[in-house]
Amino acid sequence: MKKAKAHFPKIRPIAYEGPKSANALSFKHYNPDEVIDGKTTTAHLRFSIAYWHAFRGVGSDPFGPGTIVRPWEKGTDAVSIARIRMDAAFEFFQKIRAPFWCFHDRDIAPEGRTLAQSNRNLDRLVDHAKDHQKATGVKLLWGTANLFSNRRYMCGASTNPDAHVFAYAAAQVKKALDVTQQLGGENYVFWGGREGYETLLNTNLRREQDHLAAFLHMAVDYAKSISFKGQFLIEPKPKEPTKHQYDFDVASGIAFLRTYGLEKHFKFNIETNHATLAGHTFAHEIEVAAAAGMLGSIDANAGDELLGWDTDQFNTNVRELTLAMISILRAGGLGSGGLNFDAKLRRPSIDPEDLFHAHIGGMDAYALAFKLARRILADGKLEQFVANRYASYDAGYGRDIAQRRLGFRELNKLVLTKLGEPKPCSGRQEYLENLLAQYLANGA
Repeated sequence: MKKAKAHFPKIRPIAYEGPKSANALSFKHYNPDEVIDGKTTTAHLRFSIAYWHAFRGVGSDPFGPGTIVRPWEKGTDAVSIARIRMDAAFEFFQKIRAPFWCFHDRDIAPEGRTLAQSNRNLDRLVDHAKDHQKATGVKLLWGTANLFSNRRYMCGASTNPDAHVFAYAAAQVKKALDVTQQLGGENYVFWGGREGYETLLNTNLRREQDHLAAFLHMAVDYAKSISFKGQFLIEPKPKEPTKHQYDFDVASGIAFLRTYGLEKHFKFNIETNHATLAGHTFAHEIEVAAAAGMLGSIDANAGDELLGWDTDQFNTNVRELTLAMISILRAGGLGSGGLNFDAKLRRPSIDPEDLFHAHIGGMDAYALAFKLARRILADGKLEQFVANRYASYDAGYGRDIAQRRLGFRELNKLVLTKLGEPKPCSGRQEYLENLLAQYLANGA
């Protein structure tokens, strides 16, 4: 393809220079080429750039319009602007050394006056993206459809009380699946941004959940018909913009999928900020998904607990990320998923260079957490402590309990005749927190 104009001419590809480097535009902990257990760090972490925040974010918030004005956002033809924007995006992907990207359909191509026109716009940009992917080697982690921004979706998409809106949403997702497959997307995400309710006074909750399940079954059927091999992912979020969303957290998502016979087709895309909005820790949501064999991918960001809404900040909390990485590694990794930076610049961070600083910080924090988690698991102290704590279920009557060979009558007799009163055993939480702190202090 024709070489595009440089949009970040003063910034060279970000290099790994180690923890002692004073160069702000370098990696301190993320060494993309380092080989660990036969795979590069790039292959282990599978970083992805979120197109909507990195290249559609303008620094707006609920109290004011955008503050960020990019030099490539010029002109009157929306499709031409979108092409130049994509040129800038792929230059950034290369220079930040991210192997993946992801998008909503309306992120990369402008919406037209009709669905047919929107589809034509999307096709033109998908062709452009194909050329960039071929030239750069950057791959698509996942695609999705924006079923929440347009006015038509103000009362939901698949849960909308109007069947016409349901049908429109189905047509939009069909096209989004088509283009995700064309671009080799390894996953497809369903985020029900408005699949919930504002008030029960005008809501038939059972019908809305039935319709949501029908929509997902239709998606599964269509994916099979086009031989789409990517993994379907559900992204939970408890609230905002609706008061209550049906995919509240991972646990409620699992219950929904099992209720409607969808559990074999979906895993979870877990976002840190959404976990905290649901009143959980990031690691908790990972553990719940992993316990069900449904851990899929991660939206790597953070919220501000003092604000209580979806701030989508870059996460540099190494302690939190280390606990998350321990859970991810225990689960055997993310498979076709990855670590997607669903995070945006702060409102006053208006320079193009700020995009690099933000992603460098996030990538370094996750890379350090990955190394710390590997060391903690390799040392085995934490794993052995947990194993010892549950060791009574590994033999004797404890094993019989775990294997459901005993019932209340047998256990009642056992306690009355042999066991007596249990001896309390300390959980030693403070010791374990000190142990974690020691690992964090000593570094990877």
